[in-house]
Amino acid sequence: MTAIDLDTKHKPVSVSAALMTGVRAIVIGGTDRSRSQRDAVVAFLVRCASAALLYLTQVALARWMGSAEYGVYVGVWTGILLLGGMAHLGLNLGVIALIPTLRDTGDEAGARGLMLSSRVFAAAAGTAMAALAMCVLVVFGHGLSPAYQTTAILALACLPMFVLADVQDGIGRGNGWMDAALIPPYIVRPLLILLVMAAAHAINAPMVATTAAIAAILATWIASLAQAVWLNAKIVARYGAGLKTYRLRSWLTSSVPLLAISSAEILLQNTDVLVLSRLTTPTEVAIYFAAGKTMSLIMFVHYAVGSAMANRFASFKARGDTAGLAACVRDAVNWTFWPSLAAAVLILLLGEHLLALFGPQFVAGYPVMAILVVGFLTRSAMGPAEFLLNMQGEQRLCALVMMGAALLNIALNLILVPLYGITGAATATAISLMTAALLNAAVAKRKLGLDVAIWRNLRT
Repeated sequence: MTAIDLDTKHKPVSVSAALMTGVRAIVIGGTDRSRSQRDAVVAFLVRCASAALLYLTQVALARWMGSAEYGVYVGVWTGILLLGGMAHLGLNLGVIALIPTLRDTGDEAGARGLMLSSRVFAAAAGTAMAALAMCVLVVFGHGLSPAYQTTAILALACLPMFVLADVQDGIGRGNGWMDAALIPPYIVRPLLILLVMAAAHAINAPMVATTAAIAAILATWIASLAQAVWLNAKIVARYGAGLKTYRLRSWLTSSVPLLAISSAEILLQNTDVLVLSRLTTPTEVAIYFAAGKTMSLIMFVHYAVGSAMANRFASFKARGDTAGLAACVRDAVNWTFWPSLAAAVLILLLGEHLLALFGPQFVAGYPVMAILVVGFLTRSAMGPAEFLLNMQGEQRLCALVMMGAALLNIALNLILVPLYGITGAATATAISLMTAALLNAAVAKRKLGLDVAIWRNLRT
């Protein structure tokens, strides 16, 4: 329907009136598409705010700590991300698909049981992983520098609540509660880290990696527990306080393939930093991390759209609505690519100025940004393909693709980093991201009959 036939008298309607009509449809509309748009907008706004806050936090930490101590901290935190992404055995993604299925089939007792047992399991698994990693560091960590070892042992105290927050993120997304899913880990946690470090700086506490690790512990525990309270209130309001049924073994069985995807995703995002931490200096790690995180700001669009759409992808599968799924995929691809492209152009134009905020030496990381953008935009051009495959029952093939890309990333980093340093790490990561995106698109076409590439979805 065009602007000139929006009313029965065929009177021309202004662009602003048509825009307001579209905005009202998103804000108050009751259709599935309107709800998805609202979820996407909420996720997008949260991720925008989070990106700005995280960037401010990283700039402040780099300024206060210096490149060497900052490099130690980001190396250790990357290890926490990797361990936290494995401890929950894929339940963080599994609950996104399981909750809509249980809800749409009327099994609310199962939904209540899933949301409780998955969180208990997450906290227990995170504790076990932290204990195991701590033992490994004490027994075998003598090759690490004292700064790395001490910071790593401290930071492991984050793991139980980090894993819990990851699963609670999935519970929120599975129910369409984007605020409770995203605000605690992506707004509250980095804000608390910034505030604690600012307080430490104000009282002239040592601005070293261990201080940052303590700030991360406090922030992670407070944000995760607050999120648990928030979710509890939403669960009672939506599902009541009735009976709970537990099928944890079955739920874990369906989620374990997603563990490979989750772990591979983390490896794709962080192998470069881990390899650089072992083979180069903390200063080079810091420069690369600053450049990579600056360029990866465009990926918050991909994550926001995928987060908003994941539960709808699962609902379409439960209802067998192939036409609705195709329309939803078309929306998701367009909502992912075009804002990502605009953000990429803007960030590249401002890149050297943004890096200079971290310190003069960080401008050397600009070539890293120029290389990584190719991988990020290729991924955005395929829309949230991995979310689609996971929610449509193709998680095993998606896992194979992602693990293959992760192994490729490890191999390329080990080859290229000794030869080319930070530009080698960026090249390895960009190639791996492109490989994963193109293969996931091929799987979606072959198994689901859906073209997810942007050039196949230009129609609205």
